[in-house]
Amino acid sequence: MTAAAPGFETEPGWRLHPQVALRPETFGALLYHFGTRKLSFLKNRTVVGIVQSLPEHSTIADAIDAAGVDEQSRHLYVHALTTLASSDMLVRADQSAA
Repeated sequence: MTAAAPGFETEPGWRLHPQVALRPETFGALLYHFGTRKLSFLKNRTVVGIVQSLPEHSTIADAIDAAGVDEQSRHLYVHALTTLASSDMLVRADQSAA
């Protein structure tokens, strides 16, 4: 999933993978996946806020809207979240920890 899959923004229920820890930092945040041992750096605080707010929103689009992202920049945030999903940092809320 390198480009945003059709409907990715509207698919319901996304969250951090249960084995992922998010640690806020001055530059944004670190994400560490204890299962895969992958480390990701989030250098955009808006992306960090969106990731943290995912459980509060029914879709990724709703989380992006709530963060106040303008229409011209929206694709950048969708791409960032798609990348996190493709690396198993984000999973569907109904997906079990495998």
